[in-house]
Amino acid sequence: MAHRKAGGTARSFRDSNPQYLGTKKYGGEKVQPGNIIIRQRGTKILAGANTDLGSDHTIYATKEGYVVYGTKRVQHFDGTVKIKKIVSVQ
Repeated sequence: MAHRKAGGTARSFRDSNPQYLGTKKYGGEKVQPGNIIIRQRGTKILAGANTDLGSDHTIYATKEGYVVYGTKRVQHFDGTVKIKKIVSVQ
């Protein structure tokens, strides 16, 4: 007879860390150069005036100002035209 109960492994307790994606600064908010405006996977939202795109598609401010959101018509390589969201700093 066993003198101790079998432990087993708990497989369901492992989890990945959160990625903290999404909008960090909304329209009308004041930003400084280097402030992150949006963290995203892929360019779902395009970088406009006074903003730049990081290597992981993060949009950040390059000048001081206020965040402004808008739309832009973008033509794809196959000729289709789609309306994309764009963020800029004014």
